[in-house]
Amino acid sequence: MTTVLHIDASARQGSSRESKYGSHTRRLSARFIQRWRAARPDDTVVYRDVGQEPPPPVTGEWIHAAFTPPEQREPWMHAALAVSDTLVDELLRADVIVAGLPMYNFNVPAQFKAYIDNIVRVGRTFGFDRARPGEPYWPLLTEQRKQLVILSSRGDYGYGSGARIAHMNHVEPSTRTAFAYIGITDVHGAAVEYDEFADERLKDSIATAEAAVDVLAAQLVQR
Repeated sequence: MTTVLHIDASARQGSSRESKYGSHTRRLSARFIQRWRAARPDDTVVYRDVGQEPPPPVTGEWIHAAFTPPEQREPWMHAALAVSDTLVDELLRADVIVAGLPMYNFNVPAQFKAYIDNIVRVGRTFGFDRARPGEPYWPLLTEQRKQLVILSSRGDYGYGSGARIAHMNHVEPSTRTAFAYIGITDVHGAAVEYDEFADERLKDSIATAEAAVDVLAAQLVQR
C-alpha cells in the first residue's frame, strides 16, 4: 500500500468550490486526494493542515538541539524537537506528498516555510560531515523515491515557466530546492491564476488546473 501525505498551507478556511472566499489550493489538493482514494481506497492518507495549525518557527534552542547528537541530548532538547520529530516521521512514512501552496507575496506562506524548516533536519533528512571529502552535505531520502505534488494558486497571472513574470515566482522553485536538498526530486504540479481578477479568466484557470490535477492523479496512482 501507498501512504499519501496531504498538506494544506492556505490561511483561508474551506475550499473555493464551496465558498466564495475559500481556498483554491485546498480545492485542488482535496480533488487530488478524492481521485486518489477513488482509485486506491486501501491506501493511507495522512492530513496535515499547516495553514490552520502552523508549526513553531525554528529557534536558537531548536538549532542547538538539532545539531546535538541524539545520545547527548538533554530532556529540554527532545522537547524542543518534538513537533519537528512528528513532522519528519510523517514525511518519512509518506510515498507521495501533496502540498496545497498558495503564493503569498511571491513565495510560500510563512506557515509552510516553518514546515520546511522543521523537516529539513540534520541526521534525519540530510547528512552532514565536515570531514567528508568533497561535499559535506548529502540528502538522506533519495533512495525512498518519494513524489511531490505542488498545487498552487496566484493572484496575478503569468507566473508559469517562460511566462511574463515567471522570475517573480518563488513558490515552486523554493519548494523544489528544499525538497531536492533532502532527496525528493520527482515533482509535479498545477496552479490556478487570476484570483485577484475574479472573472472568466479565473474560472477558466480553475477548470484547467482541475483537469491537470485529474491527469496527475491518474498518472501517479499507476506508479
